[in-house]
Amino acid sequence: MVTAPDRLLRRLEWRLGRRLDGRLQGAYRTVWHGTGLDFTDLRAYTAEDDVRHIDWNVTARLDEPFVRQYTEDRELTAWLVVDRSASMRFGRESGKESVATDLAVSLGRLVAQGGNRVGAILYDNSTHKVIPPRAGRDQILRITHELLREPATGKGATTDLAAMLKLAATTTSRRRSLIFVMSDFIGDPGWDKPLGLLTHRHEVVVIRVVDPAELDLPDLGLILVEDAETGEQLLVDTSDPLLRGRLATQVGAREDEVAEGMRRARVDAHRITTDQDLLGALLGMVRSSGRRRR
Repeated sequence: MVTAPDRLLRRLEWRLGRRLDGRLQGAYRTVWHGTGLDFTDLRAYTAEDDVRHIDWNVTARLDEPFVRQYTEDRELTAWLVVDRSASMRFGRESGKESVATDLAVSLGRLVAQGGNRVGAILYDNSTHKVIPPRAGRDQILRITHELLREPATGKGATTDLAAMLKLAATTTSRRRSLIFVMSDFIGDPGWDKPLGLLTHRHEVVVIRVVDPAELDLPDLGLILVEDAETGEQLLVDTSDPLLRGRLATQVGAREDEVAEGMRRARVDAHRITTDQDLLGALLGMVRSSGRRRR
């Protein structure tokens, strides 16, 4: 049975804001002009143009050579870069990792429409898995299967986000692609430079997944908290106003640091919370891709 979200997903189209690489086939319509079949516009002839594209009727009428422009159909390659570190397992229900998985599968299905190829890079500190890009339903099922596997992340170190982004840059270096980066961006500093290098070559969409408890600690009294990545445990009184004030200050500083890193990398990050409606969040991202294109 086809559900309403499935029908909506089939109607969506991710719009690009820059030129990417691809072969002259497939049903994906690019944002630049080429040698396709659909007439788009006319413009004045230049010395670099193919004379076969001259519109002789318009040229005779205006006494100046004009060439016809067409919308070119191409296949694009998309990558799903998913942070699978221990901190991603924090949050309500299955945590941020579950939200990232649902988003990755939905985006993979969305982009795979029309014969586009989708690959994935699943990263944590101890292991990573690279799934080469392919087209078709079986590829999305394979990526989904790998995302549903329990990650083998161990404790003892914070996430090396710079290494994850460098791996993405190395893996995707052969072809300019559409890259979705999904992470909570909790980890070692210094990730902004490799993210900026990735953005320089590819169209990069950053999706930052957060849990509301990370932004505003709920008042639960005396509780035992544990750092998901290092395993360090601490007994804290969440009702202590001094503690809550210090935490609020640290959260504000961390948010400012992440925002500054995104600014240096020249990326507008989408922030998704674990209590947010994912279908609405996906619609918002697709709409923003259309606005960016315009």
